[in-house]
Amino acid sequence: MPLPTLSSATSPSSSQEPIVYVGGEFVRESDAKVSILDHGLLYGDGIFETVFAWRGRIFKLEEHIDRCYRSMAAIALALPMSRADMRGIILETVRRNGFQDAYVKWVVTRGVNGKPLMDPAGCVPNLIVLAQPYINRASAERTAKGLRLKTVSVRRPPGEVLDPKIKSLNYLNLVLAKMEAKSSGADEALLLDMQGRLSEATGCNIFLRHGDRLSTPRSGILVGITRATVLDLAKELGHMAEETDLQLYDAYTADEIFICSTAGGLLPVTGIDGRVVGDGKPGPVYAALQAAYTAMIESPLHGTAVFD
Repeated sequence: MPLPTLSSATSPSSSQEPIVYVGGEFVRESDAKVSILDHGLLYGDGIFETVFAWRGRIFKLEEHIDRCYRSMAAIALALPMSRADMRGIILETVRRNGFQDAYVKWVVTRGVNGKPLMDPAGCVPNLIVLAQPYINRASAERTAKGLRLKTVSVRRPPGEVLDPKIKSLNYLNLVLAKMEAKSSGADEALLLDMQGRLSEATGCNIFLRHGDRLSTPRSGILVGITRATVLDLAKELGHMAEETDLQLYDAYTADEIFICSTAGGLLPVTGIDGRVVGDGKPGPVYAALQAAYTAMIESPLHGTAVFD
């Protein structure tokens, strides 16, 4: 599919305003329109993915596109374009904004069928792609000190309600969890599943270290691409790394805790529910993994070039 063309009026050279892709065309962000009848707005009926560009390369783009298509398959959402077309539009969005380092998100909604009813019959899916300058999830000062977690009352819904492996637009429970954590003075929320096992933070997977063993929850989570990267790096560095069931006790007694996500990378945790983690400073295993992860995203081997 040929990419839509932009007139000089909507080129990044004539405006600092970001350019987005929506409704089959590239437009200025302020000109972007989504119908009030879109099922993504009315019912949270859709999926999304987030990636980042660094030094002009999008890290693990193919893995994110793979997960996007798994999420769409899980909710029977068929976007009327090929994977190659989607990939090209994502890259072109970043390219037209001229960003070397960028936060990139795309959303696929169920679309519109002309009625404000729950029945999705006749809906035509809509792809939205946006790019902004790279966003740090935590300041350098906060990262140096380590984040504080709070276990919140909001639970991660089980697969019988909505499978967390689907990166859907139904993130209200995570928003409420974030609000609860922030209102208590914490940096981030820790969610449990319905059985009281550790699940994840809001949009982040969690890792614990006990001695020479690194562990992360195995169920009730979004299977993160950064999580998989950390597991691989840990094994390369000689650490025992496992996916298992974890309880709050395991978090309270951990030598180290850190969280990870595509948007935030690796972030250390030095406090949880009023308890100090380890010696109250980011730990050595986190530091080693962070260094290995930084080297990985700096390498061209795992990135897709934005600018040819």
